[in-house]
This record gives sequence, structure tokens and C-alpha cells, in this order.
Amino acid sequence: MTTTNSSGDVRLSGISKTYGSFTAVHPLDLTVPQGSFFALLGASGCGKTTTLRMIAGLEEPTSGTVSLGDQDVTRLPPYKRPVNTVFQSYALFPHLDIFENVAFGLRRRGIKSVKKQVEEMLDLVQLGEQARKKPHQLSGGQQQRVAVARALINHPEVLLLDEPLGALDLKLRRQMQLELKRIQTEVGITFVHVTHDQEEAMTMADTVAVMNAGRVEQLGAPADLYENPRTTFVANFLGTSNLIEAEVDTRSGAEIVLKAGGGKLTLPSERCSAPTTTGGKVLVGVRPEKISLTHADDAGEIPDGRNRVTGRIADASFTGVSTQYVIDSPAGAELAVYVQNVDRDTRLAPGAEVVLHWSPAHTFGLDASQDIEAGVEKVEEETS
Repeated sequence: MTTTNSSGDVRLSGISKTYGSFTAVHPLDLTVPQGSFFALLGASGCGKTTTLRMIAGLEEPTSGTVSLGDQDVTRLPPYKRPVNTVFQSYALFPHLDIFENVAFGLRRRGIKSVKKQVEEMLDLVQLGEQARKKPHQLSGGQQQRVAVARALINHPEVLLLDEPLGALDLKLRRQMQLELKRIQTEVGITFVHVTHDQEEAMTMADTVAVMNAGRVEQLGAPADLYENPRTTFVANFLGTSNLIEAEVDTRSGAEIVLKAGGGKLTLPSERCSAPTTTGGKVLVGVRPEKISLTHADDAGEIPDGRNRVTGRIADASFTGVSTQYVIDSPAGAELAVYVQNVDRDTRLAPGAEVVLHWSPAHTFGLDASQDIEAGVEKVEEETS
């Protein structure tokens, strides 16, 4: 079923959506390759669901066009588009059993012999045994799979998924991530998936578009977005980043040397998206798991050529797989370091003097004119 030509690409050209004076989606161009698993990722209110609804035909764009392959579908109603949507609520028919829920779209189109198609679809989502149960007799994850089967039986060119796993608990959500990825790989059609969950997007999608305030902030493969963020928002929103304010000292070939917290840090030129004039400001980024932690007494054993920052452990949290440290240093307060629990050094406790060190190749540089806190998830106090 999988095809590699671009005749089924979803193409958004200059698409935007405004409500009065509020712009939900700024004009954006986006191509979703046929047969790919594509995620629109962002916090609530970033425009990702509005974008999905414009592809579905449930929302009319203020400007721009939506094309599926060579067909401009901008003015087509939802039912005339080769698209099906799966919502967080599943919207199964409670009075129909699972077989009839999946068969619904075929019966509505007047197709008489549905048994073979429905059985194949239930096998695909591994629910063949549950065919005669009602939705309320199934778990949340099973209901989710019924909703996917009901959408896929119509053979849409594109399946749209709007926060489909949002109602599930964490363990079930992780199982369903792998399940949806397996289904997509087997059927080979385009999946466009909206989520606010970074791990979900990175686990499932081939390509992720990180959205922020109605714009696509960065687009790419999950690993590329994580390793090479181009903005502070992407660096902070996808996992955790340490961002250190630094000043350009010298440039030599492929490397930039920066001054930070009384020391020097080296950054590969190709990993810097900021202007690098001498004396200019740069935000130096490094992920917590890329940093090694050495007790100050053993500082002489650190190999040459690594970036180093001295500091003091302010806090340590044992999480099983790793210990997460918070370090205060001249280069920055509350730097995060994740150390795998392989050989634990009992001296690494709050109050200990330490050296943080990492490979310059794991360092990235961002424009310092941005908000250093952009994309950091704030912990909201629950109101009862």
C-alpha cells in the first residue's frame, strides 16, 4: 500500500487563521510527505489543532490553500476530502458493538458485504476477539484502537489524530505510541498527529513541526531537533537544556572560543545559529545527559580538550535510572546534570565542589537576543 511518489503529499501554502484581531495561525507553508508520520507539536494555544482542523475542512482558512496531492481541497467540505480524523474523545457509538462501530462508514456508503474488511481491520488493531463487545466494555486503549480502525476502513489518504492519547494514563499511552507507529508502518498512509507531549511526538513521528504562537518554530527529524535546536524555545521545549550566557572571545577555523563565568568554552562554528562577532553575546547550550560530573578532588583526571565549568551541588534527586543534579556555578545558577547510575560516587552529594565537563561537539550556540526562558514549562498551581 505504501507509495513513495509525492502525489499524495499534504501541502499547506500560506495558510493562516484569524479570529477577529487574534491570529491563531500565522501564514505558514508546510509539506507533509505521503506515507510519513508527521507530528505538530506545541503547547496549548500554539495553533496546532487549528492547523489540523484546516486540513480536515472543519475550519476555513483566512488565507492560503490546502492541497492533497494535486487536488486543491481548500473549499471542499470535510466529507468530500480523502481524510479521516480521530479525536481524543474517540466518539464511538455506545449502542453499537465494536464490529458495527468499525463497519459504520462502509454501511453508510451502501456497501453490503463488510465482514471481510471489518475483520481485517480489527486484526490490524489486534481486537479481533472483541468484535461483539460494546465500547464501554473495553479499556481506553482498546477504544482508541477501535476509533483508528473505524477511520482507516474508509481508506483515507490522510489520517488526522488530534491529541489521540490524551485521555490515557502514562503506561497505556506509551504502549499506544508504539501501537500507532506499528499500524502506520503497516498501512503506509500519511498520519498527521497533534500533541503537546514531546516524548509522544519524538517516539512516533518521522518529522516534527514544533509550533509556538501560531508559527512553526523549527521542523525536522526528532533527533535533529533535539541535538540541533535553533531557538531557545525548541531547546527548552524538547527536553531540558542548560543555556549559559557567554561572550565571543576568539574564532579559529571551525571553532569559536567563548568566555563564560570566568572560564572558556569551545563551540563548533557549525553548531552555532547566532552571530559570532568578537565581544558579541551567545547562549551556549548543552543537554544535561551530555555532561559528566567529577568531584573537585579528581579534577586532574579530566581529559584535555573538554569544556569545563566549576560549581557546587545544590540538589540531587535519585530517579532510578539516573541521578539528577542541580549545580550552582559562576557560569549559571541551577545547571542540570543527569548521571546514569552505573558507578555511583557517594561524594557527589549536596554541598560538594565539582567540575562539570563535556565534549565541545555536544555544545550548541543560540542567538542571545532571545528569551532564555522561552519554552520552559511552568508548573501551574492546581486550583481545586
